[in-house]
Amino acid sequence: MTEYSSDRIGADRTGADDSTGSDLSGPGLPASARAASDLPGSARVARDVPGPARAASELPESARGGNDVPGSARAASDRAGRGLSGSGPSGGDAAGDAFPADGGGHPGDGFPDAGEPLTEGETDLVVVTGLSGGGRSTVARALENVGYYVVDNLPQALMLDMAQLAFEAGGAARRTAMVLDVRSRAFSTDLAGAVHALRDRGFSPRVVFVDADDEVLIRRFESVRRSHPLQGDGRLADGIAAERKLLEEAREQADVIIDTSHLNVNQLRRRVEELFGGEDARKLRITVLSFGFKYGLPPDADYVMDARFLPNPFWVPDLREHTGLEESVSGYVLGQEGAGDFVSTYASLIAATAPGFEREGKRYLTVAVGCTGGKHRSVAIAEELTNRLREIRLSAHASHRDLGRE
Repeated sequence: MTEYSSDRIGADRTGADDSTGSDLSGPGLPASARAASDLPGSARVARDVPGPARAASELPESARGGNDVPGSARAASDRAGRGLSGSGPSGGDAAGDAFPADGGGHPGDGFPDAGEPLTEGETDLVVVTGLSGGGRSTVARALENVGYYVVDNLPQALMLDMAQLAFEAGGAARRTAMVLDVRSRAFSTDLAGAVHALRDRGFSPRVVFVDADDEVLIRRFESVRRSHPLQGDGRLADGIAAERKLLEEAREQADVIIDTSHLNVNQLRRRVEELFGGEDARKLRITVLSFGFKYGLPPDADYVMDARFLPNPFWVPDLREHTGLEESVSGYVLGQEGAGDFVSTYASLIAATAPGFEREGKRYLTVAVGCTGGKHRSVAIAEELTNRLREIRLSAHASHRDLGRE
């Protein structure tokens, strides 16, 4: 087990949970939104749950559970005949938690054979659980950011079925994270048994448990003025104590424990990306976008560079019909007084700010370079700036919004 404590990191900050919850079950859902059309209402997983709470119905067609899927892929409906029951209540951590909101199969059903491990990298399963208010929703979003297909508030009884769907779907679904909520009636204290069932089928799930001090959890719940899901008629502290007792075994069996007591949302997100994302997932991607001012500013620009101080090749007859992608125009533009310093200054500015953007969780940066029509000067400058950024090992590419528009 790996446990991560955050005592050395700055004080926690509270914030509202953006998930007030929506029932995952209920009549009237379209067929495609149900895990299986013949399941009881309480066992259906709806597709209209926000954010990472999307269920198996959004997987590719071949991976969906239901009557329109042949044979072994009907995992959920098959399980109905084996006595599956339970509901999937509303999503997200109940508290603002300093973070904006948050079975067994049978042979022949399409699972890998028991005792026959999958080859490394075939199916990457992560199970996220922990205390309400601890930051599960933030962990779920961070996993989405690094390429996981996230199913939020999955009833524990459907874990094995979801693993099968991910296995059969392939592609991006092979990296799947399942977030378990203690409020689900299908949730039991036997998380360890469910994880063992996955391993018996050849999967290798990693269990992540999010935790926090009682005082911090109380402060987070009070900041959003919500009751704890297990509080009932008692005090907030009683609900936290009941949930901690219920999840005691799950915590002991976890592979990774993340204490979020002193982590803010960006620090928790970065911790998850460090654990599951790899270097490329955390890297800032820079788009250097040329444009013409006469067509309007790019609405997504983080920086705007104005190249109109340079002489316009449009007024040079031999260059008018050419573009900044061609050497004749590029050489003309970059050979003008001040052009080299202009590019160098912005390259230094971007290099100086990129690490800070990465620390704050920004993954995409747009640097807009404008001239009058977006054909000559801005294109040449954008190409040169992109090359300079690549030389200092930043991930950059050039794009030309208005080139060819005239």
